[in-house]
Amino acid sequence: MLSRIADSLYWMSRSLERAECTARLVEINLIHAVEAESAMPEEREWRPLLSICANESLYADLSGAPSVLGARVIHFLTRERRNPSSIREALRLARENARIVRDRISREMWEALNDLWLDSEERLERTPDARYYRWLRGEVDRFHGITSSTMMRGEAFGFYLLGFFLERADMTCRILDVKYHLLLPDASLVGSPLDFYQWAALLRSLSGFEPYRRRHPQLRPIDVAAFVVLDGDFPRSLRFAVDRMEQALARVGSAHAEWPSLQALGALRERLDKYDGQALFELGQHEFLESFLRGIAGLHEALQQEYFATHLGGEPCAT
Repeated sequence: MLSRIADSLYWMSRSLERAECTARLVEINLIHAVEAESAMPEEREWRPLLSICANESLYADLSGAPSVLGARVIHFLTRERRNPSSIREALRLARENARIVRDRISREMWEALNDLWLDSEERLERTPDARYYRWLRGEVDRFHGITSSTMMRGEAFGFYLLGFFLERADMTCRILDVKYHLLLPDASLVGSPLDFYQWAALLRSLSGFEPYRRRHPQLRPIDVAAFVVLDGDFPRSLRFAVDRMEQALARVGSAHAEWPSLQALGALRERLDKYDGQALFELGQHEFLESFLRGIAGLHEALQQEYFATHLGGEPCAT
């Protein structure tokens, strides 16, 4: 397979997952702002989303104001063309990369993604509300379902899975880390109804509230962290993502143990096998998540050098 084809498949799925995760975060925040029992300052309510997406400095540059306002954050994360991680730009990149690999994906996949892009652009002519984000998540899920049903299982599918689960693992890490550090306004509120509501909101942002309650009768931070990081049956956990990336690398032929991508993925596996829920809290959840994020970045760089850099001269074409 040509490296440019592999690169486009990887970024097609990664950009789609980025759009879906961003939509999920904004939707949950909109609902939280309405339903929360205790009102939070607007800046404290919306700044964590910028932290999760690693976009605080760009937001400040583009908005021209130091204050964080909900309406500005929503526009920045959803419609802003100058933000490469906005939903609009992520969908554009996904569609452009899908256009490049039309001969490697099914006709149904191309039509679904093209329709998604066109419908989203039409809807974004108006100020988006929670219904837009709910619709977008459903359409992205529909695309993945079509992919699962129509795409040949081979190298192309492997690169699709690599982008999909690498982006998902990265976002799960960021969501959990930001909750741990930023969302709770006061340490004295740990264990309070507001703390409970925020951990529940975190699980909902990962579609994990109902699955978690089936495993655990009480909502405890230590159990939530273990569930999101270590549960191999939860589709948005870090362990689930690592499992699927290992399978994807096997599809694309990374059979040599000395290859950097396999070594990077093996290091992520070792981090997960080293801790249980109690150890995550005792040894430092933030430190673990920062280390895991560095490992994800290292895996991306290894994939870049092994598979994509041939036609890029070492530089990524679309992030």
